[in-house]
Amino acid sequence: MQAYLAEFIGTMMLVLLGDGVCCNVSLNKSGMKGGGTVHILIGWGMAVMVPAFTFGAMSGAHFNPAVTIGLAIRGGLAWSLVPGYIIAQMLGGFCGAAILMVLYGDHIKATDDDATIRGCFCTGPSIRNTVLNFLSEFVATFILVFTLASIPGDAGASGVSWVLVYGVIVACGASFGGLTGYAMNAARDSAPRFAYQVLAPNKGKKDPDWAYGWIPAVAPICGGIVASLLWMAVFA
Repeated sequence: MQAYLAEFIGTMMLVLLGDGVCCNVSLNKSGMKGGGTVHILIGWGMAVMVPAFTFGAMSGAHFNPAVTIGLAIRGGLAWSLVPGYIIAQMLGGFCGAAILMVLYGDHIKATDDDATIRGCFCTGPSIRNTVLNFLSEFVATFILVFTLASIPGDAGASGVSWVLVYGVIVACGASFGGLTGYAMNAARDSAPRFAYQVLAPNKGKKDPDWAYGWIPAVAPICGGIVASLLWMAVFA
């Protein structure tokens, strides 16, 4: 239960800090509106690193179903723990988004575009192409999981591993963020997307866009599985 609680709170913090950056630079009346892509890249990297420092020793700081499944494939986590990890991550992602909707409630009211509001909580493609959008999320998560698997086990004791995670997140965002928003994580995308669907106000064209939303849920898991299998073939 301690690990599940860590995954819940850690994922909630990740979404609070990560989607909070998007709210901060996108919503009307925000003092940092227009902060830009560099602001988002740095903020999202920190959003992953901060809870990882906090909960790494308790749960491994997955905060991502793709990372959890990948670790189980590599034998680093019992399969019996996987459902609990994923449930905790999804609940954490939902709660993080819900808290942001309260904090930024006035700014959401001041923003008339439903798509802008949705974009603060979940990702979307710059050009809608199912195959390439899937491939983008697959490749980005492949790099994430393969890299995480390659970090030396003793790096976590000094905290160096979490700095490396920051570097991976920023690198993936800098290279792939313009394609699909580099979700790489169902708990960061699907859970806040559902929170948007049920909690956000309707400005006239409210659409959680599940027609695309399945991609950032499924593609990262596929990328994580392939990354883990390849890692075992190369290093195990």
